[in-house]
Amino acid sequence: MKEYEVIWEIFNKCPRNQMRDVFVEEIELEDPEEYVKQKFQGKEVTYEKSVLADGTEIFDIITSGIKQRCSFTEI
Repeated sequence: MKEYEVIWEIFNKCPRNQMRDVFVEEIELEDPEEYVKQKFQGKEVTYEKSVLADGTEIFDIITSGIKQRCSFTEI
């Protein structure tokens, strides 16, 4: 297993309000993509995965009409 810093952002849908909810945790995982699938299990969800040059895996997620993002950086 690898240890990751996970940043989960929930974007605000209200116009003129650029604030978002941000949650940070450190967890051990085999596969970040599997973590995302389990986190939103049972919900209608779509996501796009991208990988930054430093290896950070980013998942841009849409569920229930709300945009969210999970970023996984290996520690």
